[in-house]
Amino acid sequence: MQNRLVSGITLLAILVGMSGIQTESILAEPLGPQVLSLPSPAKIVECEILIAGGGLSGTAAAYEALLAGRTVCLTEITDWIGGQISSQGTSALDEAKRQRSLLYFPQGYNELRTRIEAKYGKLNPGSCWVSVSCFIPMDAQALLWQQLEAAARQGGGRLQWFPSTVIKELSLRADGRMIKSAIAIQHNPAPGAPPLNTYPLSQVIEDIYRSENSSRFTKQIIRFIPQKGRKKRTADWYVIEATETGEIIALADVPYRLGLDPRSYRNPSSPVTTRDPYCTQGFTYTFAMEQTEQPQLQKKPIHYSQYAPYYGSDPNPNVGNFDAIFTYRRIWSPQAETRPRGTAFNLPLPAPGDISMQNWVWGNDYRPGTEKDNLIYTREQLHQTGQLSPGRWLGGLRVNTLHNGEQLALGYYYWLVAGTTDSQRQEFGSKQPHPNHRLLKGLESPMGTLHGLSKYPYIRESRRIIGRPFYGYDNGFSIDEIDISRRDYRDNYYRQTLSDKVYRDLWIALAGLEAVSVIEGQTSPDQVSQRTRSTIYPDSVGISQYAIDFHPCMTKSPPEAPGNREREGVRQGHGPAYPAQIPLRAMIPQKIDNLLVTGKSIAASNIAAAAYRVHSFEWSSGSAAGTTVAFAMEEDVLPYQLVDNLPGREPLLEKLRQRLERNGNPTAFPDTSIFNLNWEDWNIW
Repeated sequence: MQNRLVSGITLLAILVGMSGIQTESILAEPLGPQVLSLPSPAKIVECEILIAGGGLSGTAAAYEALLAGRTVCLTEITDWIGGQISSQGTSALDEAKRQRSLLYFPQGYNELRTRIEAKYGKLNPGSCWVSVSCFIPMDAQALLWQQLEAAARQGGGRLQWFPSTVIKELSLRADGRMIKSAIAIQHNPAPGAPPLNTYPLSQVIEDIYRSENSSRFTKQIIRFIPQKGRKKRTADWYVIEATETGEIIALADVPYRLGLDPRSYRNPSSPVTTRDPYCTQGFTYTFAMEQTEQPQLQKKPIHYSQYAPYYGSDPNPNVGNFDAIFTYRRIWSPQAETRPRGTAFNLPLPAPGDISMQNWVWGNDYRPGTEKDNLIYTREQLHQTGQLSPGRWLGGLRVNTLHNGEQLALGYYYWLVAGTTDSQRQEFGSKQPHPNHRLLKGLESPMGTLHGLSKYPYIRESRRIIGRPFYGYDNGFSIDEIDISRRDYRDNYYRQTLSDKVYRDLWIALAGLEAVSVIEGQTSPDQVSQRTRSTIYPDSVGISQYAIDFHPCMTKSPPEAPGNREREGVRQGHGPAYPAQIPLRAMIPQKIDNLLVTGKSIAASNIAAAAYRVHSFEWSSGSAAGTTVAFAMEEDVLPYQLVDNLPGREPLLEKLRQRLERNGNPTAFPDTSIFNLNWEDWNIW
């Protein structure tokens, strides 16, 4: 076992030592366009597959690569794997009802669900109502480690784990088509400094991307390179982008997009006619709170008054009361079976000892939407701040917005326990305080931080690649709204909002076998049958189903400004979606041939991405990435070569899909075909 998988503890001991390299301090320097020379690496690490990002998609990619017997290097900005269900704290599985009833998920995701149930003796130890499974984030990362260890034993793969590690630079081949190596920085507590997870992310993020030691951290520079001794192949190794915000996409400078896409026949519900990269989905710092027997002393945050006008419950009284909010994502509820039941969902009522994880739209969702406060920097902003210059990458996020999101979350806890206002139910009078609660803090708390917030914010929208041009996608492949949405496009909104040409093009795209008749004018758009399924892709390598679910940006800056409103029209595309597929073309970036993209950074429009972001999707896309690169190395073929002959036949693509299916990773939902138009049983709700 030891020669197959380097455990987190063992590897941490190996990597914690510093080389003594003297580095030039740049802490006081403003960012600029000049080139910054990094110190020589203290450690060189070889791997067949480098996975940047240890969230659910990165973990799933590692899982499949280990089963395929590959040597994998996995980096993660935090010290936990699991992303959504661990370091981001959203440990409540978002799933479609029928998909869940059939357990029609990737086999690794099903194994995770089985491990959760075995850990607690039941799948839902929190008796929450948002999901059939709510659990402790700290436990989730431990269960995932067990799963990776089992995969390494079974497949003979070897995992080298690099916690608290960020990618700083990429080295490309002279022609720019291949990533040759990657420079990373790993941070550990400096002598005498507090332990990791003492400070919120905003206070340390720029430090952990800098190469020199600081008062908080010692740094080790690591260079990742292809594994030596392998027979020369088309690609020496592969890099999988699995970060939460698309960092490798930005560093590699491949085409990508952010925010709202312009309205078109493929994204007819978009509220804008020109691209708006600043209006992305809100991000959330989650936290855990416990109900107590006695009232607790509640300390009012210094900045509470700044954020108080934002906080609110819900206009619906069934979900707008404190008990409903608390049980919404309750992650721990001992002896719940013996309790009286109540609330609109007939769940055990809250009791002392119950723990709730908070992730609430009008609570800790931070939703900036202008060029003054957007979280994820655009390409233009990265150039302006100098972060795309060599050695200047600092994560590509606006630190002040991270900080404001942290303050909003801490203020939301205080509002829950002590607040008396409600932005969403003002007509119902004052909100009642609930002081019998405490914010759970500490390295052994559910979030594993001394401050009580999640280690990393839950990111709903990332940089999204623009795929390569393909047949029918001259400007680059993308999954779009009309590929998945159940929306009725005969609604008057679309007749009135879209031009005659765009409305006609919309129905040509939806017409299927009737398209030629519409193009030739023999059939009018009003005569076209409404499509009742998602787009079927010949290169599908995974599956996904969830509602097109928006947490829209706010109109003004700052987002918590009194009277601020959600950006008008963003929710037009909100609603149910059909069972969908993950095409390989959505994972292949332009320009670079040994880079594969997974998770929330695949090629999808803003509207489609609102459905392609939940737990099972991340796992399915990660499984597809890990399997695809292992297959590409085995067959000595580049991923783009598996699809470059579409819509013609691709024998190797068929072989890859057969392998995915054989390994328990579905590439299509049951009965998917152009002849099956009955998907009513697969409604997300």
